Amino acid sequence: MKSRLLILAACVALLFSQTGCANFQTYTTKRGLPPALFETCQRLDQAPTKYVFTVNIAAQTAVLYKNGWRIKEFVCSTSRIGVGETNGSYCTPRGLHRIAEKIGDGASAGTIFRNRQVFGHVAQLGVKAGGITTRIMWLEGLEPGFNQGGNVDTHDREIYIHGTGDQSSLGKPASIGCVHLADADLIALYNLLPSGTLVWIAER
Repeated sequence: MKSRLLILAACVALLFSQTGCANFQTYTTKRGLPPALFETCQRLDQAPTKYVFTVNIAAQTAVLYKNGWRIKEFVCSTSRIGVGETNGSYCTPRGLHRIAEKIGDGASAGTIFRNRQVFGHVAQLGVKAGGITTRIMWLEGLEPGFNQGGNVDTHDREIYIHGTGDQSSLGKPASIGCVHLADADLIALYNLLPSGTLVWIAER
């Protein structure tokens, strides 16, 4: 029995590591992943990752998928200005991204970062000082000309998934471009998701 389970697990892993998004779509269409994600994967010839993190701007929610299955929903906050990809707009960029870098290993919840360096703590400096807290997952756009390159480059814009000193603002647009999560949710995701994990940000 154990050997059969190991063979099955190996087959599933092979499916996700060696097939393109067309077969991935067939495997996961009924599980809830956004159809536009499949289309973008196909267009970019981008293989899926084990975990996919999606953000719904209209709902101010985010969802974690594992092997195509929806496993958890989170409350989040995106830009209070709206959606957009242009540098200097302070809007939340849309489209396909991946986690390029992770910053904040071992930091306590409420740790404040400035220029990706520890600056202090919300407990000492106050909520208003806590613009970027707890953990940083720095995003990289994967769609050339839309969220990658030139004046629309998500990574150059320093768009992160991160914590906020004012967690009461979660569930409504409150950031200046980034995606905010609650400390507990952010730490759990940071520990779970490797660099390279796909992130899909959409208006709905």
